[in-house]
Order: sequence, then structure tokens, then C-alpha cells
Amino acid sequence: MDSVILDWLNIGLRWVHLIAGIGWIGTSLYFMWLDAALIRADPPRGDVEGHTWLLHSGGFYLVERRKLPPGQLPSPIHWFKWEAAMTWLTGFPLLVLVYYLTRGVYLVDPSISSIAPAQAVTLGIGVLIVGWAVYDLLWSSPLARGSGLAAALVSWVLLLVVVYGLTHVLSGRAAYIHTGAMLGTIMVANVWMRIVPAQRELIAAATAGRTPDQTLSTRAKQRSTHNSYVTFPVIFMMLSNHYPATYAHPLNWLILWLLIAVGVGVRHVMIARERGRPADWWLVPVTVALAGVVYLTSPAWLGGGRHGGDRVGFVAAKEVIDRRCVSCHSQTPSDDVFRIAPNGVTFETPESIRARAETIRARVVVLRNMPLANKTGMTEAERDLLARWLDQGAPIEGGAGSR
Repeated sequence: MDSVILDWLNIGLRWVHLIAGIGWIGTSLYFMWLDAALIRADPPRGDVEGHTWLLHSGGFYLVERRKLPPGQLPSPIHWFKWEAAMTWLTGFPLLVLVYYLTRGVYLVDPSISSIAPAQAVTLGIGVLIVGWAVYDLLWSSPLARGSGLAAALVSWVLLLVVVYGLTHVLSGRAAYIHTGAMLGTIMVANVWMRIVPAQRELIAAATAGRTPDQTLSTRAKQRSTHNSYVTFPVIFMMLSNHYPATYAHPLNWLILWLLIAVGVGVRHVMIARERGRPADWWLVPVTVALAGVVYLTSPAWLGGGRHGGDRVGFVAAKEVIDRRCVSCHSQTPSDDVFRIAPNGVTFETPESIRARAETIRARVVVLRNMPLANKTGMTEAERDLLARWLDQGAPIEGGAGSR
């Protein structure tokens, strides 16, 4: 497919995906807050469970939560379900476009495993399906009764297994996005297979003049709460492809696990505060986890210290870059996948190479995730040569003829 068409598909899907996601996340956060903000009437007022006054855009709003008497169904009723559907219906094609239709360039990494692109695609789709099935069975089982602590602990263990497994089979970038896609699929399935059916039961009961099944409503609220807790980690994973210091890290599974804990912990504190419950002590483990991520991704842990040896001139460094990098990073790429330089980065002039010296150090020497999946076969000797050139100040004196 023409690269221009692919680019516009990428832009269009990503744009709508973000818009739908913002709408979905916004309503989710709003209704979680609203449930906590409702004030019970004193004395009680009929079927009104709670109410609250809101001020927005120059107007006052009165919001009430009610129990519907049998046989009384108001109209129209506004549902909040299409935002979730549109988020997934644009997110999955985007996953296919970026990871499944690019010949495995983002999906697999020979330095991590020998899995073939076709096998990786099967694994990726399977994770989405099996992830929902296992989650739903777990939270429909006796382990989910009561406080649900047992089911929560099992969920965390299973999520760790998924994160660890994916980061040891797929490329780091693909592992992160597939973990996010799995959690996002669970969130959407919660909406359409558990929350919406419960809402339909409420409507059917009100229409038929009978008392609705409260078990469905309780389960729906539980799944809605799960979705709220998972929101922040999924947002990070949606953005993670921009941050190779996380997904390309030697301990990328631990980095992701800690960041998931940070996102869930922050959301827990927010929910607890909204409900007037003391939970600020949760900020302690959240801070420790975040500090651990910062340390692990710092030069102090990653190393990449100075490399000794003979002085390296610009010609030698440029020969390596020309041989291993310019097939993608040029005005006219010769790569079989990239027809436009990724992120607009080119290495065709001494000045453009020098301007990206620290990026080259981070991606080639420290994180070692460039060339992408080492597609052009950069050797350890070539990485060491570039490291020495960078340590010597990345000189380009004399241009291409400098040695």
C-alpha cells in the first residue's frame, strides 16, 4: 500500500482513537466522581438516592440518582457506551496497521526471540481474546465474592505473567502496546458484555413493572470500577512508543509493572479522596515505585560510560551510520518498509548527524534498540566505535573527510 495512504490511515485512526478515548475516559472519571459526590436527602425524598449541584459554563445543573418505580421509564435516556466502542474500533485497526502490516519491523526483535512475524500476530490477537476470557471467568468465580481481594491478587499475578511473557517474546515496544491493548479490550468488553446488559435489564424491568436483578447492577458497578483503575496505566501504554527508555530497557517488564502500579495507585488515591476515605499512605509505595523507574532508566543504572581506545574520526563514524542507519534515515529511504524517514530524522549530512549525537548515544549505545530490531545487522564493534566517537565529543571537523 502506498506510504502516503498508510500515513493518512495512521493519522486518521489515531486522531479518532484519541478523541473517542478522551470521551470515554472523561465520562468514566466523571461518573466515578459523581457517585462519590452525591448527597443523600435528609429527610429522604422518595426514590431519590442522592443529588448534587454542579456549576459549569455559566449555568447550574441539578443531578439526581434515582431508583425507578416499576412501570415508570423516563424518555429519552442517554447512554454512555459508544465512546468505548469507537475507542476499540479505531484502536484495533491502528494496532493492525502499525504492528501487523509492517512485516514485523515493530513487532519482533531477533535479539529477544526467534518468533516469526506471523506467529507474533497470532500471539498478539490471542492475548486480547484469552485475556478477556480469563479475566471474566476469574471475576465471575467464587474468588470475586466479598471484597474480591483473592481475585484482585490473582489478577495482579496473571498480569505480571503476561507482561513478563510478552516482553520476552515480542519487541519491547510491541509488548507494551499489546499489554495496553489487552487491558483496553477487557475494558470495552466490560462495557458491552457486563455493564450494558445490566442497563438493559434495568430498562426491561422498569418497562415490565418488575424489580430489576440487583446482581447484574452490582457486577456492572464492579466492572466499571475496574475500568476506572486501569485507565491510567492504559493511557501510559498508548503513549509508550515515544519513550524507548522504558520499553527498550533490559528490565522493561519490571519498568512496565512498576508504572502500572503507579497508575493504579494514583487512581486509588483519587477515588478514596472523592469518597472521603483516608488513603494518602498509598502515595508512599507509589512514590517508591516511581523512584525505582527513574533510577532504573537513569545513566547511573544503564551505564553507557566512557569507552576507551583509539581516537575515532568522523569518516569512520559516518561509514557505520551510512551502512546501518541511512537505509531508513534519509530523504529517499531504500528500506523495504519505511518510504519516509521515521520521525523525519535523516543522517545525510555531518550537521544532521552531529545534531542527533545524544539520540544516537541513547538508542545505539545505551538502549541498543537501534537499528530497529537490528535489521541492518550493526555489530558490537560498530557500536563500540560509535560510542568512542561520541565520548570524544562527536567531532565533525573537516566534514566527511575528517579522521
